[in-house]
Amino acid sequence: MKQENKFSLWKFLFKIFQGAFVGLGAVLPGISGGVLCVIFGIYKTIMEFLADPFKKFKTHVPKLLPYGIGVIVGFLGIAKLLAFLLETYEAQSVCVFIGLIAGMLPSLFREAGEKGRSTGSYISLVVGMAAIFALLITLKVLNVTIAGNVFWWLFSGFCLALSVIAPGMSFSTLLMPLGLYQPFVDGISSFDFSILIPAGIGALATVVLFAKAVNMLFDKHYSVAFHAIVGVVIAATVMIIPFGSFLTLTGAIVNTVCLVCGVAAALALDKFNSKFADKK
Repeated sequence: MKQENKFSLWKFLFKIFQGAFVGLGAVLPGISGGVLCVIFGIYKTIMEFLADPFKKFKTHVPKLLPYGIGVIVGFLGIAKLLAFLLETYEAQSVCVFIGLIAGMLPSLFREAGEKGRSTGSYISLVVGMAAIFALLITLKVLNVTIAGNVFWWLFSGFCLALSVIAPGMSFSTLLMPLGLYQPFVDGISSFDFSILIPAGIGALATVVLFAKAVNMLFDKHYSVAFHAIVGVVIAATVMIIPFGSFLTLTGAIVNTVCLVCGVAAALALDKFNSKFADKK
C-alpha cells in the first residue's frame, strides 16, 4: 500500500512538471501550449472539459488539477526570466526555442497521423504552411507595428487561448511581428493589471466561443485539422529564425549550439514522456 501511495504522489508531481512545461510553452516564442498538451496526452481531456465544463467538471477537473497547478507555475515563473533573456540574449534565446520546436516536430507529426493520413491531410499541411508564410511575410514587408492598448491586449488574450485550443498556433506567431509580444511578456512579468485583465477577458471569451467548435473539428476531421497545424508550426518556426545572427563565425557557432541544445532537450523530454505514458 505504501508503494502505491508513493507512486501516486510521483504521478501527481510528474503531472505538475508536465503542466509547468505547458505554461512555459504558452509564453515562449514560437511554441504552442496546445502542442505540448498533445505531446503529453492531455489535449483531448482539456478540450472535452472546455467544450462542456459543467457536465465534465467532476470527471475531468481531478485529472487536470495537477496540470493546472503546473501551468500557473510555469507561466508566471518564466515570464520575468524570459523578458530578461529576450532583451539581453535575443538571438540565442530564439535559437533554443527553435530547437525545442524542431525536436518536438517528429512527435507532433506522429500524433497527426494517429488516425491515418490521406491526400487531404498533406494538402492541408501545405495550405496551412502557405497561409502562415503569406501572412507573416506580408506583416514583415509592411513593417506593421502596433501600440498596445485595451483592444490589442484583448487580442493578445485571444491569441494566447488559441495557442492552447488549436495545437501549433503559438500566440507569439502574431504578436511578435506586430510588436506586441515584448510588452505583453513584460506586462505578465510585472503583474501589470492594465494588460493582464483585458488579456484574461480575451482568453476567457475565446475559450467560451471557440472551444466546442475546435473540439468538433478535431473529432470529425482529425487528420486534416492536425496536419494543417503541423504546417502552421513549420512556417511559424522558419519565420522566427534570426538569419542575421548567423552571419558572423562566432554568432553561427553559438546559435548552432543553442539550436542543438534545444533539439536535444525536446527529444529527451519526448522520450521521458513516452516511458511515463507506457507505465500509465
